[in-house]
This record gives sequence, C-alpha cells and structure tokens, in this order.
Amino acid sequence: MALMPKRVKYRKSQRGKMRGNATRTNYVAFGEFGLQSLETKWVTGRQIEAGRVAASHFLERVGRVYIRIFPHKSITKKPLETRMGKGKAEVEQWVACVRPGTVMFEIGGVAENVAKRALARVAHKMPVKCRFVSRRHTIG
Repeated sequence: MALMPKRVKYRKSQRGKMRGNATRTNYVAFGEFGLQSLETKWVTGRQIEAGRVAASHFLERVGRVYIRIFPHKSITKKPLETRMGKGKAEVEQWVACVRPGTVMFEIGGVAENVAKRALARVAHKMPVKCRFVSRRHTIG
C-alpha cells in the first residue's frame, strides 16, 4: 500500500510554489550514505515505496534503509471529460515536495560500493536527478 498520512486537518491542499533549495533535510543524518535530489519535483507515495523495495531487495536484509521523505501533500484530479465547475476534485494521490539538496533515502551498515549500487537502483525509480552523498564526519 502506498504511503499516505493517517489523518490530516484539511483533505485538499493548494498546489503552492516550490522555490529555492532544501534547508532542512539536506544532510545525511541516520545512515552513512544517502541519495540527494538535484531537482525540484513532487515524488509520489508509490515512487517512494518502489525505491524502498528496490533498496531492501538489493541489500538482502543486510544494513538498514532510512526513508527521509513522506508524502504529506494531497493532489486532486478531476475525471476525464468532466465540465468545469462543481467544486474541487477528489484526492487522487499523496506526494512529497522534494527540492534540490533534499536527502531522500539513506543506507547504513554496509560498505560504500554496496550502498552506491543500492542507491543507484533507487535513483532509477525517482522522477528527479539524484547524486550519491556520504556522511560528513566532524573531528572532535
């Protein structure tokens, strides 16, 4: 089943603007290696789930996969050949707003070459260009 919130205050949301770079989830926090977005796009719950399945299948229960994005935003769509008016359409899917710099997936507990190959498979499922990043270790 695709990712979606348990409950929301308002079922239908406006489209909004996605400008600028990510300021919040722009570093590797949980694992050792991550998949970072280079573009702005909506990533659906089904795409996130496909990435999770691809990573966990490749790792074969070794290491851990962390998902850093969640689809909170509802997207509505009117049926085909429907006249204008009659209110806002019903919710069709849930998406996560991804901006450049957002770390979407992280992997920990495996070697770098294994993580790179696993995250490459995840990147093929994503609608945005991605790059492989590793954790910044601080000295001290």
